[in-house]
Amino acid sequence: MTSKNARRSAPAAGSCRITVCRGCCCGDARKVPGVDHAGQIARLRAALDGAAPVRASDCLDVCEQANVMVVQPSPAGRAAGGRPVWLGLVNDDGALADIAAWVRAGGPGVAEPPGVLDLYGFTVSRRVGKALED
Repeated sequence: MTSKNARRSAPAAGSCRITVCRGCCCGDARKVPGVDHAGQIARLRAALDGAAPVRASDCLDVCEQANVMVVQPSPAGRAAGGRPVWLGLVNDDGALADIAAWVRAGGPGVAEPPGVLDLYGFTVSRRVGKALED
């Protein structure tokens, strides 16, 4: 039997995916002090309320942007032209809430991100971007 909470936490089919860097610098209190790194992924998952899976990754090789998250579009978003969106310096719960709201609305290619996320977005080299897609 599946509980109500288990059903809610299961990602929607065809949803966006979020990758959270937890390598050498991201998630490290010495690099980014004053952030509850251990609770950040749990808070993001709670804010998404099952709308998308969140996974932790080893170093994504953009340490100067710690903490880094990548929002990958859903199949519908990719078909509409959406591409992975790299977000850096995601170190506060307000940013997590904005990311979650955008993903719940459809994410890249489907919904416009809240304007404040422009402050977090950055472009990675092809080599780094390719490594995440492999």
